[in-house]
Amino acid sequence: SHLKIHQRMHTGEKPYQCSQCGKAFSYHINLISHNKMHTGDKPYQCRQCDNTFSQHINLIIHQIIHTEEKPYQCSQCDKAFPLSSTLKIHQRTHTGEKPYQCRQCDKAFSHKQVLIKHQRTHTGEKPYQCSQRDNSFSRKSNLISHQRTHTGEKPFQCNQCDN
Repeated sequence: SHLKIHQRMHTGEKPYQCSQCGKAFSYHINLISHNKMHTGDKPYQCRQCDNTFSQHINLIIHQIIHTEEKPYQCSQCDKAFPLSSTLKIHQRTHTGEKPYQCRQCDKAFSHKQVLIKHQRTHTGEKPYQCSQRDNSFSRKSNLISHQRTHTGEKPFQCNQCDN
């Protein structure tokens, strides 16, 4: 029933679990959205740049960077930001605050995404999969480098020679 589904918000019940990484969700739609991270499916594309996203909300947040408006100014330096959350993250460069603690070791991080990447060193999770081979990677940048072995793309050129 709708009431039972709604009550999960209050009880914290998470009956939907990802079969790849074990993360649990209160709502089935959130699991479906999460699974796109593992498959690499990113159907939401920014019309102003080439960035793509697995979740629509991430596209909406991203599109704010293309606006000129940056109403959130750092009181410690001259930088300004389009989102208050981005300012808060930036302020950690001044305070040294590292609120994201790894539960497996003593390391702490100022950015949640950096903690998530770090945790893969403990879990062995490799969510970025090659579409042509049975290879998977813990970091997106490693997948991109690997994919160049299939395409032959060489984006960097030596200034000493033509290789």
